[in-house]
Amino acid sequence: MEYELSKVSPKAQIGQDVKIGPFVFIDDDVVIGDGTTIMSGAVILNGARIGKNCLICTGAVISNIPQDLKFRGEETTAVIGDNTTIREYVTVNRGTASKNTTMVGDNCLIMAYCHIAHDCRLGNHIIMSNACQIAGEVVIEDYVTVGGGTLAHQFTHIGTQAMIQGGSRLTKDIPPYVMVGREPARVIGLNLVGLRRRGFSADVISTLDQTYRCIYADGLNVSQGIQKALETVTATAERDYIIDFVKNSSRGITPKD
Repeated sequence: MEYELSKVSPKAQIGQDVKIGPFVFIDDDVVIGDGTTIMSGAVILNGARIGKNCLICTGAVISNIPQDLKFRGEETTAVIGDNTTIREYVTVNRGTASKNTTMVGDNCLIMAYCHIAHDCRLGNHIIMSNACQIAGEVVIEDYVTVGGGTLAHQFTHIGTQAMIQGGSRLTKDIPPYVMVGREPARVIGLNLVGLRRRGFSADVISTLDQTYRCIYADGLNVSQGIQKALETVTATAERDYIIDFVKNSSRGITPKD
């Protein structure tokens, strides 16, 4: 198969109905799923695994080597899920020996000039606005919205359904279901608009609110807040998920405003 003005390795595995624009470079060890579009000037390097019906826009670079001094040339991957859009000049580095792969899930929108570093794990339905800089081994769970210009410290964990204000600097973990803003970053309440859009009931939202009131209660440390939530909030999957997230946070959770 030939692509005018582009350099596409004959060793690359290109699916059906893939559209490749001019001046694209596709390396040997690359897999591209059916129906994906690669726009002009994109660079797809060894280790890229791109799903079906994706859009990779002009100047994006997928699976370049990590910006990490411990990288020794090992064979690793950068995986992009199905139906995901990678906008102009986004960079997604491949993994290191630490995790072996960098992952961006299905149905994500990664806007222009974002950087996703080695060994990150991004879930499904994530929206990341322009110029976010995501350091190595960050975990972002499903349905997170990240405002433009956000900086995420390495190893940060962002829980599901969270919403991050643009320009935030994240140095601690972000619990699920919350909004984060201010400078320095603070939890400023539940992500009510997002939760309602996702069909969370009033009862579930009330449980989330009660759980966080315990965890962030004045005069209590986090362990005491967790214990209070266990004793006073009716057990639900959402309550237990929050408690497990907080208990397992290695960086500590972002303080409340």
